[in-house]
Amino acid sequence: MSGLSCVRLEQRSFLSLEGTERREFLQGLVSCDVMKADPDTALYGALLTPQGKFLFDFFLIDAGESFLLEAEAARAAELLKKLSMYKLRSKASLRLAPEWVAAAAFGAGALQALGLKDEAGLAAPFASGFAYADPRLTLAGARLALPADGGLAPLEAKGFAPAPFEAWDRHRLALALPDGSRDLVPEKAILLEAGFDELNGVDWKKGCYLGQELTARTKYRGLVRKRLLPVRYEGAPPPPGAEIRQGAAEAGEMRSGIDGLGVAKIRLEALGKPEPLMADGKVLIPEVCAWMKLPEADSGD
Repeated sequence: MSGLSCVRLEQRSFLSLEGTERREFLQGLVSCDVMKADPDTALYGALLTPQGKFLFDFFLIDAGESFLLEAEAARAAELLKKLSMYKLRSKASLRLAPEWVAAAAFGAGALQALGLKDEAGLAAPFASGFAYADPRLTLAGARLALPADGGLAPLEAKGFAPAPFEAWDRHRLALALPDGSRDLVPEKAILLEAGFDELNGVDWKKGCYLGQELTARTKYRGLVRKRLLPVRYEGAPPPPGAEIRQGAAEAGEMRSGIDGLGVAKIRLEALGKPEPLMADGKVLIPEVCAWMKLPEADSGD
């Protein structure tokens, strides 16, 4: 099968959550419904501040006797410390899990090549590890937890060609999928500005969790006035955090990007106006992905 690519995600790593009360412990903290996790269902979610601002995002795999949390490698120890603060007397234990590595598999037919149906979060055993359709969006392909000593060989055996991280990053950026703190500023970002609602990162029917009040208020009061959107431009990307302006008005800020393609947090009121969006001397052309459900633009802040 042609056009299939796989990438070892060295920027991601795993935590292992064990113990008989691991499910109940995590359920009260994170935005996804941990009760829905099982060996056939992987989840995407976030840990927030008590005020409802983004701290960490993660993928959750039910590995049977434990949960595996895939998170940013550079911040994994910080996530471990933060979760441990809330453990108290729960019968749950947390540790870094370097015996696992994260990978992405993508391209037309990627899910079928791995024996997965086109259903977000659908999981199955694979090569002594786990494969699952990206819980956010099946167009993204599959994510995997693989034994660290096995590399990408099991994926190559399925017809996937190893590719550089930039290939995955371009694929992700075109879909405007957030990549942790590259796109969401910790303690400042709001989940719904990054599409967590549409990307299955928030469960509206679960019970209380840390930071739930702001997240719910943002949704039900229609307070989303900025969104993370794909942007195209010529050449190298503006630096992360670069201010985006539309004429004399502030219109957003640049987040992650590669040559010609990136994502930026943009005020919805700026969309459709004749004045160009500018950042670091470059014209940015915003796009809206088919999966996005944008509210009506509002002129407020």
